[in-house]
Amino acid sequence: MTTVTHKIKESSGDRTFMIVVYAILAVVLIVVLYPLIYILSSSFSSPSAVSAGRVWLWPVDFSLRGYETLFKNPQVLTGYGNSLFYTASGTIISVTLTVMMAYPLSRRSFFGRNAIMMIVTFTMLFSGGLIPTYMVVRELGMIDTRWALIIPNAVWVWQVIIARSFFQSSIPDELVEASEIDGCSDLRFMGSVVIPLSKPIIAVLVLMYAVGQWNAYFDALIYLKTADKYPLQLILRSIIIQNNSGNSVMDAMKQVERQQLSELLKYSLIVVATLPVLIIYPFVQRHFVQGMLVGSVKG
Repeated sequence: MTTVTHKIKESSGDRTFMIVVYAILAVVLIVVLYPLIYILSSSFSSPSAVSAGRVWLWPVDFSLRGYETLFKNPQVLTGYGNSLFYTASGTIISVTLTVMMAYPLSRRSFFGRNAIMMIVTFTMLFSGGLIPTYMVVRELGMIDTRWALIIPNAVWVWQVIIARSFFQSSIPDELVEASEIDGCSDLRFMGSVVIPLSKPIIAVLVLMYAVGQWNAYFDALIYLKTADKYPLQLILRSIIIQNNSGNSVMDAMKQVERQQLSELLKYSLIVVATLPVLIIYPFVQRHFVQGMLVGSVKG
């Protein structure tokens, strides 16, 4: 017995609508993708080609001079190591504290959760400012320490709200009550039930905190005084400033060459700074959409 399948014929209006949608998506893809291709191509081009604006899509006069100049500086590798440490340790601490804070606030049996949530949300809208924050960090003895880049911004309120919404919609109260009847402690319930069911939101938190920690440089600029503790972004900023500060008595040809190299370094720096984030994203991408969709529904 053969089964005959009939496809529903699309109307001309539906086909026109889909063509318009695909055309808009294609334009958006080009707008988003071209700057990335341009930056990557420029980083592999010669300084004179970049300075003259001859790079459009593919590298012109292929060269690795930008990367060679960067990695000849020993501070770049030190900054890479520091940024990896800040990102890894900061992400672990931030995700742990966010989950520990968001999960109790998601349970209806937690006394005073609405009042605490109002206080937490208030800190997202109003803050003491830079000077009071600096004074607190100084009184805690964290000036010129690695903790100054990890502890003060360990918990982001928006991430707490997203995680709380996820727990409210994904961990039913009946499951909590059943575990309590079986004699399961809160810590065991967190480790055996909540964490395994919360992989999507944890992936979202890891990506958000990791990207924020990796790109942060302002706190390092304020709190750190020792160059050996500088993150990569602060060192790259210093390299750009040094290459832009020319000497008025310098030979004209050397000054032009230095200016061209400075233009090339900007693109090489962008590639070097964004590469770790691009490597991390594919591993959390499959959880990212689900976690964002579920967690963004405010409860």
